[in-house]
Amino acid sequence: MSTNRNILQKISNQELENYVLPDSKSVPEDIIAYDILQSRGWKFSHKETKRIDQILAEKKRTEAAVHPMYIKAANILYLTGAMAIANIIWTYELFNNLFAILIAVTTLAFIFIMGYLASKGTDWVKYVLLVTLILESIGFPKILSTLQTDPVLAIINILQNIAQAYIIFLLFKVPKVYNP
Repeated sequence: MSTNRNILQKISNQELENYVLPDSKSVPEDIIAYDILQSRGWKFSHKETKRIDQILAEKKRTEAAVHPMYIKAANILYLTGAMAIANIIWTYELFNNLFAILIAVTTLAFIFIMGYLASKGTDWVKYVLLVTLILESIGFPKILSTLQTDPVLAIINILQNIAQAYIIFLLFKVPKVYNP
């Protein structure tokens, strides 16, 4: 954002006016241009001021509407994605065919997409994660048997399952109605 500000500060007032026109679609630049023009002593009409204030209010409302537990759950999901990458690196010799690589990439994409959706406050993510945890629990005895042959891999998998259970716990604790 500071880069945009530096670039826009070099622009003339006449060019900055194009950013604050009602048909402008570049919201961050609108706000920066508005601030720059104000600092240069530019006088805005009531309509322009009202439009910029509405944009700022909408931006604050949408940013603040996500419960902090969704953000925390998303960050932990990203951490489990990093653990999955570590898992892939640890067992790289197993990726000797296209199918194994496809499964790994799909799993990583799923984890990071669920993290992104959780960070946006998507409610149904908790149900999807609950179902995946239940399905993963079927393979838990296999993880425990891996503890003897490859303890690092087993520990990464166990930590991922614990983290996912905690994520689900956090997401189900989010109240139905959240007013920041």
